[in-house]
Amino acid sequence: MPTHRLFVALRPPRPVRAALIAAMHGIAGARWQVDEQLHLTLRFIGEVDRHRAEDIAAALGALHAAAVSARIAGVGLFERQGRPHMVWAKIAPEEPLAALHRKVEQCLARVGIAPETRAFLPHITLARLNRGCGPVAPFMALHSDLASEAFVFDQVILYESEMGHGGSRYHPVARYPLVPDAAATSAAATALTSSQVAAKPPSSP
Repeated sequence: MPTHRLFVALRPPRPVRAALIAAMHGIAGARWQVDEQLHLTLRFIGEVDRHRAEDIAAALGALHAAAVSARIAGVGLFERQGRPHMVWAKIAPEEPLAALHRKVEQCLARVGIAPETRAFLPHITLARLNRGCGPVAPFMALHSDLASEAFVFDQVILYESEMGHGGSRYHPVARYPLVPDAAATSAAATALTSSQVAAKPPSSP
């Protein structure tokens, strides 16, 4: 049975994405993200079959949460086996985003998705790095005070990730609006229908 590689994320508005793209330089050999890839992951789900994908889309329709005001607040670095692996933009404040992450977890738990074991750190990936990349320290120093005005995340998006030679491509499967007050209702969700989820082509391994 075809599978779908899913994750739940927030998409920053266009001016914020433009500011992030403007900062993407200064590390030789880095695989910088393009506009379509810029997002804040609330929950990576992974490979699921069509029926589970439909259950997930429906479960997120019960998400009851307010829109989140946020801002860019510096850059960070993930390492793998002691080597730079990824540079990212920090998104603050953390607690409202962590609260939204917990609500997404609660929705997913209702359809049997095991809880995330890694700590949640709100960030937007800027570049992926490999052993052949140039030094990272100059970029980190230059953008240590990277910042933006406050902006609003006003919807949660369920994405499907399709792996390819040029990196991953992300396809929105369902959108769930967040509202200014916390009196959101499941009726506000605009998830795509089950048939649309089922019609997605299988992801490459």
